[in-house]
Amino acid sequence: MIKLMATDMDGTFLRQDMSYDDVLFARLHAELQRRGIRWVVASGNQYFQLRSFFQAYPDTIYVAENGAYIRDSKQIYVLNAFTPAAVQMILPVVQALPDVKLLVCGQASAYTLTTTDPAHVAAARHYYHQLKVIDSFDQIDDQILKFALTCPPEQTQALVDHLRAALTGVAEPTSSGHGDIDVIQPGMNKAAGLQILGDTLGIALADMCAFGDGGNDLEMIREVGMGVAMANAQPAVKTVADAITTTNEAQGVLQFIDDWLAVPQ
Repeated sequence: MIKLMATDMDGTFLRQDMSYDDVLFARLHAELQRRGIRWVVASGNQYFQLRSFFQAYPDTIYVAENGAYIRDSKQIYVLNAFTPAAVQMILPVVQALPDVKLLVCGQASAYTLTTTDPAHVAAARHYYHQLKVIDSFDQIDDQILKFALTCPPEQTQALVDHLRAALTGVAEPTSSGHGDIDVIQPGMNKAAGLQILGDTLGIALADMCAFGDGGNDLEMIREVGMGVAMANAQPAVKTVADAITTTNEAQGVLQFIDDWLAVPQ
């Protein structure tokens, strides 16, 4: 029995213009609440940005930063940060990469350098509502949750392979594709985050449904009871999914939930 529904955001729940059908969602959310089904957002994005989409739904739980930071409007369930030693090992590796723009993502804010292309900083603010531009990463006084890299799209897989080898045992690269790579803690992904949250809520992974489209959704889609891939998902995600819905532009998550709620459980 499904007791929790979790969705990725970019390329999954949100349309390309970062909107969703709020009228349909309001109706579905009310029905999920009535049935006691928890609503969860599972994303690589920053908590502050994710929260902005669901201000009217304070019961939403956020599995943010690929599972490193889990909270709702009232309490923090999980905060898994890199050790200072790990941060000092990772920074030189990622800063040495050519043609890569870097954000260091903490609990309180994300950080980038004054040398970062202003156009990239402006674009990043759409995804990081708390973003500080600083002279040196040594100025950061925060719990570091991940490192967000933007690279030429055609270099994505090669860089993932390089980082996996260079940071073995310290960090793991994951990518949703399209030139975006997150460097996260070993073993920390959306599935691990949902497992920890489930332990707190008394809900097994087998009683969860999850939606996704990219490589950083792979574990989550594979390990929950009902893994649903978008029609626009990467082939590897579709391979491990239990079902495939329509595209994010066609609001496939909401359509799937609507159809599922219509069937007697």
